[in-house]
This record gives sequence, C-alpha cells and structure tokens, in this order.
Amino acid sequence: MSAAAVEADVEHHNEVYLVGRLSGDPVERTLPSGDVLLSWRVVVNRPITDRGVSKAVNDTLECSTIRAGIRRSVSSWSPGDVVQVEGVLRRRFWRGAGGGINSKYDVEAIGVKRLARGS
Repeated sequence: MSAAAVEADVEHHNEVYLVGRLSGDPVERTLPSGDVLLSWRVVVNRPITDRGVSKAVNDTLECSTIRAGIRRSVSSWSPGDVVQVEGVLRRRFWRGAGGGINSKYDVEAIGVKRLARGS
C-alpha cells in the first residue's frame, strides 16, 4: 500500500495539552490586521526520567490567542499560577527588519483554565 493511500485512511491530529506555571505577565499587542494578540509563557517541569539524568529541567513554552474570552481569562492570571492550556501547535512567519523571513512555534490556545494560584 502506498504512503498516500495509508495517509488517506489516517486522521491527522495537532493537539497540545499543557499544565505548568505562568512565567510572567501576559503581553498584549495589536497586529497590523487590527486583531489583538495576547502572548504568555508556561513553564512545564520536565520529568527527570525523560532525560536519563538527575538534574531537573524545565520547558518554557510560548502560548498565544486572539480569542477575546481567552484573553480575558489569561489577563486575570498572575505569574506563578498553575494553569492548563489546550490548543494547537502553530508555526508563525514574519518578515524581519533586514528583510529576511523569521519563524517561531507557539501554542495557539483554544481553551485555558487556572488550576491554582501561585504562591
């Protein structure tokens, strides 16, 4: 069976589920389109067993949304809050000051929840 035939029978998924702590205050900016984008970072403790070493490591993951309801929820969070983010992984492209193309990955949030207030 060809790869194309197999792919036609398999449903693709792009789902992200994070639980971690808010690393700092969310940042809001207006895009050239007029949309308001809110960005924030979630720090997720990586289990020591994932690396095979005894030193703890964290993953810091960029999240964003233009959805008004999610912006309101996230704007009420404080650094250190334990939060849950559900979304999809997106690669964003933009032209830099020197004319080159830049890109980054972030989690486009489609659902959020504060699980606990930070200390």
